[in-house]
Amino acid sequence: MTDPAYLALAQTDELDRRVRIAWQHLERCDLCARYCRVNRLQGTQGAVCRTGERAWVASYGPHHGEERPISGYGGSGTIFFTWCNLRCVFCQNWEISQKGEGCEVSPEALAGMMLELQTMGCHNINLVSPSHVVAQILAAVAMAARQGLRLPLVYNTGGYDSPEALALLDGVVDIYMPDMKWGDSKAAHRYSHVRDYWAVNQAAVCEMHRQVGDLVLDDRGIAVRGLLVRHLVLPGDLANTRRVLEFIARELSPHTYVNLMDQYYPCYRAGEYPPLDRRLSPAEYRAAVETAQELGLTRLDGLRNPALSP
Repeated sequence: MTDPAYLALAQTDELDRRVRIAWQHLERCDLCARYCRVNRLQGTQGAVCRTGERAWVASYGPHHGEERPISGYGGSGTIFFTWCNLRCVFCQNWEISQKGEGCEVSPEALAGMMLELQTMGCHNINLVSPSHVVAQILAAVAMAARQGLRLPLVYNTGGYDSPEALALLDGVVDIYMPDMKWGDSKAAHRYSHVRDYWAVNQAAVCEMHRQVGDLVLDDRGIAVRGLLVRHLVLPGDLANTRRVLEFIARELSPHTYVNLMDQYYPCYRAGEYPPLDRRLSPAEYRAAVETAQELGLTRLDGLRNPALSP
């Protein structure tokens, strides 16, 4: 089994140095691409993430419903962070991301969750919606590594990540799993209430790929390092799927592992924003699959997608 990336940093003082630097960033927070620059160490919450000095966690445990290389047979050790730096009108987890269900946790408690997931036989630590709690994650990883954590880290993000945060995560994260939600910043602004998503997302995913490369699996088919991109196909092609897939194939690699997701369903405020008020049609999804194949993308996930199954 390959050692996770962060262990090399933990063996020197580099991981602790990253923690100190990340905490300094919280004084004028730029650890997501919103750059709200509030002082989160003085009790001020982020303008959108609504999180101060401590992270909030909604739940944690083994997850068997992720992509096959992530869930494997032992499950992915997911930690669902409360709040989010996006405000998607169709969010399936809106009770967590928008309503704020969860509880505040210390870095010590967060480290304890990671170690507990390891003892449960999970293949990795899957950090869900982590963009607004990078400093807290780094602190917890440093503590957990000293106590025996040996699982790879999965950074499971909405893709609106700052270069400042990604620089701190370089050599810490083993598997990046970003969404590429939108190929159009105007649509992102309307439906996720975020500016410049397409430009920010492209730059972030390029940096993630530079750090870890294409997804590498072990002899059991379990991911150990690399990039896995998720794209949710939306009704009416609101996400501009072709543009996203063209970017992946041409600017990253045709061997990028892509989960082309078909499970969209209307929830939260989707009914206010037609055509998000309806399910994706089979024809719309087939068109997305055909586009991916036309562009030469060779690693399309088929876990939930009959059109991609062998």
